Amino acid sequence: MRGVKKPKLAVWKFASCDGCQLSLLDCEDELLTVAEHVDIAYFPEATRAVQKGPYDVSLVEGSITTPHDAERINKIRRMSRYLITIGACATSGGIQALRNFADVNQYIRIVYAHPEYIETLRNSTPIAMHVYVDFELRGCPVNKYQLIEVLNALLNNRRPNLPTYSVCIECKRRGTACVMVSEGVPCMGPVTQAGCGALCPSYRRGCYGCFGPMEVPNTAALSACWSNIGVQKDDLVRGFRMFNAYADPFRKESEVHEHA
Repeated sequence: MRGVKKPKLAVWKFASCDGCQLSLLDCEDELLTVAEHVDIAYFPEATRAVQKGPYDVSLVEGSITTPHDAERINKIRRMSRYLITIGACATSGGIQALRNFADVNQYIRIVYAHPEYIETLRNSTPIAMHVYVDFELRGCPVNKYQLIEVLNALLNNRRPNLPTYSVCIECKRRGTACVMVSEGVPCMGPVTQAGCGALCPSYRRGCYGCFGPMEVPNTAALSACWSNIGVQKDDLVRGFRMFNAYADPFRKESEVHEHA
């Protein structure tokens, strides 16, 4: 008797550091369980074996930064039943989206000895600005347990059970004192989606916004709070321009203060 055909999983990379793909490999025992239920058809970070599409699930890491990237993501979308973006680069343009606030040609002339060989787009953009995305998984890098939850949900035809509340809730759950209230440290936690377990505040550092904006972020209120504890305008702009600088709520709030 023939076995049931497994869904085919592909993992793709664009402009990124590979950290989110490594989060999948870091699942270790959980990855073995995933491998029992899916056929890993394309994942260069883990194996040289390649199976042709179409694919049931495509995980995409990285932002679109070149004309070739823009063509390739459209091809991947056409051969994928579900397309899931993983990490800050894929969901909001990543740290490289900081170039979107400047003239990218100036960077090219400074960094490369032969800038005439560089072909790049004006902006670093998230995958969803180019193709339809079935689900976005935030983080820099993604939380490996959230990644497993998303795969589990797709394989079982249900919605992923992921938090939409802020990092502040995670601080309260682990009994971490608010660093803004107790120490006057600027923190992005009130407007950032949970997922890291409030890692930075647990070490008495402010949240850097790795998981991007929460469901309904009150960025204006956070900016007012930062101003009240003495944060200057330039530092406030930089606070919103980190790993998820090009996410709409963070980008718009940074621009308000940059042009004030």
